[in-house]
Amino acid sequence: VQLQASGGGLVQAGGSLRLLCAASGRTEDIYAMGWFRQAPGKEREFVAATSLSDSPILYGDSVTGRFVISRDNAKKTVYLQMNSLKPEDTGVYFCAAGTRWSGSYSRGYDYWGQGTLVTVSS
Repeated sequence: VQLQASGGGLVQAGGSLRLLCAASGRTEDIYAMGWFRQAPGKEREFVAATSLSDSPILYGDSVTGRFVISRDNAKKTVYLQMNSLKPEDTGVYFCAAGTRWSGSYSRGYDYWGQGTLVTVSS
């Protein structure tokens, strides 16, 4: 399975960005996909996760109410709509996929993408 993340860029505080992560290859066993981020000098942080077929959706505390994760199961694609961006949202955003629900537990994901950089200026 390969994950391709895109949509990062430079945006002013208060602005919006939409990230996309598309899975390819042997995707039939993928159950959930999620986003994590890592700022310079900090540990990787959970952002959001969703199953591709049913109800579980989970958000990290720092993004709840501002970010929305959505999915297209047929395309094995997830989107992350990021609104009201803050400078502290700056970091590399990584897409992850797994064959079971892992929520915010990063080690539960089986596949990782290369990351896309989001920079929020103040």
